[in-house]
Amino acid sequence: MKIENTQELRLIVACAAGGNLSAAGRLLDVSPAAASAMLQRLEARVGARLFERSTRAMRPTPAGEVLADYARRALELLNEGVAQIGDDRQALRGTVRLTAASDLTRHVLLPWLDTFLARHAGVELDLRVSDSLQDVVKDQVDLALRYGHLDDSRLVARKLLDCRRVACASPRYLAEHGTPERPEDLSAHECITFRLRNRRNTVWPFWPAVGGGGCEVRVTGRRQCDDGEIARRWAVQGLGVTYKSELDVQADLLAGRLVRLFPGWQGEAIPLHAVLPSNRFIPARVRALVDHLAVCCAALPPLV
Repeated sequence: MKIENTQELRLIVACAAGGNLSAAGRLLDVSPAAASAMLQRLEARVGARLFERSTRAMRPTPAGEVLADYARRALELLNEGVAQIGDDRQALRGTVRLTAASDLTRHVLLPWLDTFLARHAGVELDLRVSDSLQDVVKDQVDLALRYGHLDDSRLVARKLLDCRRVACASPRYLAEHGTPERPEDLSAHECITFRLRNRRNTVWPFWPAVGGGGCEVRVTGRRQCDDGEIARRWAVQGLGVTYKSELDVQADLLAGRLVRLFPGWQGEAIPLHAVLPSNRFIPARVRALVDHLAVCCAALPPLV
């Protein structure tokens, strides 16, 4: 047995979080010297250096990052197990670290999350709103909601919803600049583009709803951003055509703030997934939230 007690698990997590042995020692109520000795014994047993030390700080090695992640999850599972044998065995407890895109969070997720938290008083939510793709392992995220197809085979994903991108613009923009009849017409329009992984998405694919071949349209425009909410607002203000998830703009389309273009064409398929760092050590509260989100997605009205 390489790990002898929970104190060692807590030491690994504390060192990874605090960045020095003094902080780790305070969390464990031991001296820095005792914390250092404990860490050295642990490294000797596992046969790997877990942290690089300097006079001022320490940082986990790749092996230390892996072990810290597992140690963190092991402690969470132990705490959850203790809670489940208590008086209220059915209650969920603990923190769920969730990351999701800006537009999806503000216009779709917030009421769903409020309902979940109202139902489970022992659960806390750490919500990280970002259109940048976070590393669910490195950034210690329990759950990520992501559009599109997933390239990382190490991750565990559950599809929540089939979704596509739609080209849309406000009535004001269309009145001033005319309505494009076919996707190819977008090359002559002001288009609002999105930047992901430092790459500007200037090629918008479309496929006929029935038969025929697809096309890719290269678009241009004066406005680009890495925040989906800003792109949506610009479009609603009449500043250009945008190409966004139909789920994100559903309310705008129903209210008439945006108009869907090219009804005979389909945009890029971007299914919505719930992404987990592993299919092992998933706390019950995280599983429950994924199930809740799946039910909410299934109850959505048909996308327009």
